[in-house]
Amino acid sequence: MELRTLRYFLAAAQEGNITRAADILHITQPTLSRQIMDLERELGTTLMSRGKNGLTLTDDGIFFRQRAEEIVELADRLERSFAERNAEVSGIISIGAVEAIGSRLFAKLVKRFSEKYPLVRFHLYNEVADSLKDRIDKGLIDVGLLLEPVDTSKYDYIRLSQKETWGVLMRDDHPLAQRESIRPEEVTQYPLILPLRVRARAEILNWLKKEEKDLHIPLSYTLLSNAVLLVEEGLGCAFCLDGALAIHSSPRLRFIPITPEHTTRSVLVWKKNQLFTPATSLFVQEINMMRAKIE
Repeated sequence: MELRTLRYFLAAAQEGNITRAADILHITQPTLSRQIMDLERELGTTLMSRGKNGLTLTDDGIFFRQRAEEIVELADRLERSFAERNAEVSGIISIGAVEAIGSRLFAKLVKRFSEKYPLVRFHLYNEVADSLKDRIDKGLIDVGLLLEPVDTSKYDYIRLSQKETWGVLMRDDHPLAQRESIRPEEVTQYPLILPLRVRARAEILNWLKKEEKDLHIPLSYTLLSNAVLLVEEGLGCAFCLDGALAIHSSPRLRFIPITPEHTTRSVLVWKKNQLFTPATSLFVQEINMMRAKIE
């Protein structure tokens, strides 16, 4: 028996009419009728008599209504108590994020938490994954959004479901700009802009089947946002992920996924067995609630 079901029953009892109660609850009439019948089946008794003049509570229904009102009132009081308590939560939560699609979900999480705890402030660091991991390890960042591969042995984490797809960012007048997809080896004859992150760089070189000395790499980058300006200037083509917001900064740019498809995912991480402030502990609880929904 759920608290929501009790609220449904009380609305129907109050209105004496399924249709009006369903409108108030913003659900359909068949849904409300089914919920009440399921409740009666669970209790093994009839709570409401259905007639031409609407709903009438049976003796069991009257008894159940009294107890349901007590339970709902207790739940409402408990919720109000926590709301008052939550309003007093304050402090600073340090978070870090790489350029990724997962940043959008992270932003929604921060926004929702900020609405619940308006006195809490966030410090946001946008850096490369290795720098963020170093800050997390030193206790300078509480929660970080990283891109796989990540050694999670010393972290608690949640793996986000959205895929990040690798591709090549180029100007719209590049000879390959009209392609729907590109094989990595097709771009080896052009100047390339590669990430400095060791693992990502090694993976790209493996796709290219080339050593660095055999390629023309005029620029390497940490964050794509500045490298995009040089792609737009025609310095070269950048290997990057489609989740980076910077790739949408100019109509002159085209992102073309590589084939065969290569993807990765974002992970939210925080140190295991870390003693957090009350604000950060609540934020981690929010993340764990999100993990329960994903799993």
